[in-house]
Amino acid sequence: MSLLERQLKAQQAEIQRAEPPPAETVEAPPGTLVPAIIPPVAAKSAVPRNTVREEMLHDIRIRMQGEVINAFDTLLDGTSTDTRSKIEGIVDRVIEANNFAVTRDERMKLVEEMLNEITGFGPLEPLLNDPTITEVMVNGPDHIYIERKGKIIRVDSFFLNEEHVLRIIDRIITPLGRRIDETSPRVDARLPDGSRVNAIIAPLSLIGPVITVRKFSKTPYTVDNLISFGTATPEMFEFLRACIEARLNVFVSGGTGSGKTTFLNVLSSFIPNDERIVTIEDAAELQLRQEHVITLEARPANIEGEGEVTIRDLLRNAMHMRPDRIIVGECRAGEALDMLSAMTTGQDGSLSTGHANTPKDMLRRLETMVLMTGYELPLRAIREQIASGVDLLVHTGRLKDGSRKVTNITEVYGIEDDEILTQDIFTYVQTGIVDNKIQGELKPTGIRPTFMAQFARTGVTLPPGEFGIPPEDPANPVRVQKGRFGLKDASETSDASVVKLGLGRAVKAGGMVYISAIGPIDPESKRVVRGGIKEHARQCLINLTARLAEAGTSIEHVVWANWSLREPSDFEIFNEEWVKVFPADGPVGQATVLPPLQRRAGFRCVLGVIAELPAPTGG
Repeated sequence: MSLLERQLKAQQAEIQRAEPPPAETVEAPPGTLVPAIIPPVAAKSAVPRNTVREEMLHDIRIRMQGEVINAFDTLLDGTSTDTRSKIEGIVDRVIEANNFAVTRDERMKLVEEMLNEITGFGPLEPLLNDPTITEVMVNGPDHIYIERKGKIIRVDSFFLNEEHVLRIIDRIITPLGRRIDETSPRVDARLPDGSRVNAIIAPLSLIGPVITVRKFSKTPYTVDNLISFGTATPEMFEFLRACIEARLNVFVSGGTGSGKTTFLNVLSSFIPNDERIVTIEDAAELQLRQEHVITLEARPANIEGEGEVTIRDLLRNAMHMRPDRIIVGECRAGEALDMLSAMTTGQDGSLSTGHANTPKDMLRRLETMVLMTGYELPLRAIREQIASGVDLLVHTGRLKDGSRKVTNITEVYGIEDDEILTQDIFTYVQTGIVDNKIQGELKPTGIRPTFMAQFARTGVTLPPGEFGIPPEDPANPVRVQKGRFGLKDASETSDASVVKLGLGRAVKAGGMVYISAIGPIDPESKRVVRGGIKEHARQCLINLTARLAEAGTSIEHVVWANWSLREPSDFEIFNEEWVKVFPADGPVGQATVLPPLQRRAGFRCVLGVIAELPAPTGG
């Protein structure tokens, strides 16, 4: 039996049970007055109906529901004018047949309600059409709440019963090919205008069917809109525009209802029109205005449990679609790994969002989401992927006064001692409260991000003053860790301090020479050699041989050695190069963990030895 047939049967049963409305009402706990004719399932309302007239109008609605459902197909068969006139006929017939006395305004309201039942989403329709409402929440048939200006309030609207709510849910999801029933009691969907809908029913919901609608403006919000809302300043949007044009990878983080998707939509408007963009979402919400946009939407499994297409599936497919940028509406699970892979394999400038309370929480959530793939990846490998893939975190928050603000713009600039390094470029500073409205501004922190050179490389011109970011100080150059816009790894550095660090020291005493901290520095380029542990070990041994010669000794005179490795697992490969220089009867030695200075320089290994100084010959 279809949902519509169940509704019709329930309504007909109610009408059959109904008796002529009594002159008085009876009490029902906990003190709410309800008419004796109202079936228990329809007896509640958002606001207690404690007058005879309100009960009469409620009875009219119940009777008209049955008439409307009986005539459903006929009502839809015709123009909108015909539909309205037919509904007016049904309303008049029910009123006349039951000798109801209603005013003109009441009659018009009943007509509008029935029209919404046929052409819209019932009691939700006027709420969805109100541009000042940002969220609609249905908690069972009797309680409807809305969010307006960041505040949640209850409204004087209600559904007749649970079947009524189910029918509206069915109307929302059926055109999308989705379903909801006891075997699949929750669903995500979207309205024709892009608004996001979540519905959950029994047995998961114990208060009846629950609907949550996150509304989106029929015309997408623009930068000017968000500036007028106080979300961020014009200067900050210009900075973010430069970041998007410079192809930084950006994650928008924030709590529930903080405006992440709306902000992501505005950020995406900064992408140049000549780029190919692929958007991937659970329920399509983004409203990009560029010409070359491919919109992909995930699909749940069918009733047989087959046919599911996840965001991860779509991300892998998108990699074969030659995108310039990929936008994932929200990362919730294992798709984070595929998103990070896309960000580091050619889709620079990609965007996504995630739920988190702070920017650092967003990074921790990314780690957790990657682990949800089921792959047994070392935590360091995950953090290196995050540090390499994500350049900027834009954190949004909903403040106590209901306003939504950008509270942090944070750079992810590297990894050190297995920890992801971040620094706030801008933070929101609250200055006071005026008329219950929080006052403040997003201000620069005085830290110069490591990606500033990327603007020049991509031809992005910054305004004078560079948004209040301090200029580069030649005496204290920006320390760049492993990242996309400074050093992919420290092999690209030419910092004299790193070179000095890798050349080590040689001290002669008591007929011995002590050499420490020989690193994998190429003596010609003065840079750390490219490659992994094999190349680094080989260069260290070459440098050690040369340093011993300078000190007047050689490899054959080494009596003790120390090698420091970045990763203990590198020893086997390191040893392959070591035994080429020191055979099985080589010097006594010990292994240690690479010190922080060498780790930050990007070294995979460092050598130190003690060698005998040969006795002088000749004379």
